[in-house]
Formats: sequence, C-alpha cells, structure tokens
Amino acid sequence: MEKNKTNTIVAYTDGGSRGNPGPSALGVYIKNLNKTYGHFLGKGTNNEAEYQAIIFALKKIRQLVGKSTCKKISVEIRSDSQLVVKQLNAEYKLKEKSLYEYFIAVWNEKQQFKDVSFVYVPREQNKKADAMVNKTLDEHLPAQRLL
Repeated sequence: MEKNKTNTIVAYTDGGSRGNPGPSALGVYIKNLNKTYGHFLGKGTNNEAEYQAIIFALKKIRQLVGKSTCKKISVEIRSDSQLVVKQLNAEYKLKEKSLYEYFIAVWNEKQQFKDVSFVYVPREQNKKADAMVNKTLDEHLPAQRLL
C-alpha cells in the first residue's frame, strides 16, 4: 500500500543502550527535511530508547512543520525494532509495564497528525539513525582506557 509521498514525512528512528539497562541514546533522521538528531537519555533499556526515539521524532516533526500543518500530513516512522513496531501496530501485546508511559506518549503524539504509520526496516536501512545513537553515546560516555 503506497501512500501519496508528497504529504508524507518519513523519519528513521533508533534507540540504543550500552548495558541494557545502561547509558542510552536516541537517533532520528527525518528524510524529507534532511534533519538528523541525537539525544542522550541517561540510564535505560534498548526498548525504552526505541520508544523515546519515536516520541522525539513525532515532536520534532510537529515543531518543524508547525502545528497547523500537522493535521494535513502523514508520518511514516521507520524503525529497526521489530518488537516496538509490532506493539505500536497492535500485533504484539505490550507486556513490559516500564513501556506503558512511552506507548501512551506515542499514541498522544499520533493524534496531532493526519496519519502515522510504523514500519519495520532492517538495520542496514537505518544507518543514519543508528549512527546518531552511537555518536551521541560516544560523546557522553568517558573513553574506555586500556590498561
């Protein structure tokens, strides 16, 4: 099902944690607007970071296009987290209570747009968002010293 891409903003999102839980960050690449973001999240799990990346992307798109334009556009979120995509598409039940608040936040952000869809993509197709996660983590964590 191909959508009219002229009114669709495509965003690639990724979240990661070193240690799971451990220091975590998100990465977002908004393709149509050619914008890339990384944000350090502090301690968290991979799944929490994945959800926070989606929330960040939706909020950032709303900020960039303006609130009045949001209801006229569709957003396609592409993520390499099959679990999160399937949860957001109601294919998997949400079992981790720690993710409830993020799920609700995504749901609330979705309401700002004409349509929001969630698409799983292999990691190889999510390189820009993944690179931002790693760059952000590298910038916020002290370098590991070899003895």
